[in-house]
Amino acid sequence: MVTRAHFFCLMALTFTLALAADHSPLQDFCVADPKSQVLVNGLACKDPTLVKANDFFFRGLHLEGNTSNPVGSKVAPVTVSQLPGLNTLGISLARIDFAPWGTNPPHTHPRATEILTVIEGTLEVGFVTSNPGNRHVTKVLQKGDVFVFPVGLVHYQRNVGYGNAVAIAALSSQNPGVITIANAVFGATPDIASDVLAKAFQVDKDVVADLKSKF
Repeated sequence: MVTRAHFFCLMALTFTLALAADHSPLQDFCVADPKSQVLVNGLACKDPTLVKANDFFFRGLHLEGNTSNPVGSKVAPVTVSQLPGLNTLGISLARIDFAPWGTNPPHTHPRATEILTVIEGTLEVGFVTSNPGNRHVTKVLQKGDVFVFPVGLVHYQRNVGYGNAVAIAALSSQNPGVITIANAVFGATPDIASDVLAKAFQVDKDVVADLKSKF
């Protein structure tokens, strides 16, 4: 009886994991209608008879991103917000531009695995496994190389070449979400109490206050 109970628990967990992704479409397409007042897990469908070719089209990914910012990188996303035809299809992508030694800071995508291809330059990439291991898996990529960041894990990219770098990231969700660690921790609204962060990072409250002022 115990064995059977364990079996059913395992099956329930397996089905839960299998469903932990964007749902498969049940029709040819469901072009997002951002003006709809209907609240669903995603976006409501536009009337199929009103759908046009432009609903499946995005222009501009060839344009170089402005990397003149403190981190030296710029992400240009193409999610369902930019391309309504992605609604319910479970995919999206982004272009990432890097200045020399620019960084796409440590962040996570709570709803997607990411596969990254280097188009130009040399990138150091890495992700960190979950507790308690916290293993840092890292690799230096050249033009044409591909690397995968598993769903939900903290990861980053850094340009270690002498010129600009460009990468294209594909993600397994129409709306993968982005949680940039530093922004989330030090730039939360309302803010996280300084004594909580001081204990978490084992630093003085003055250090926390200085970091908060930057975000």
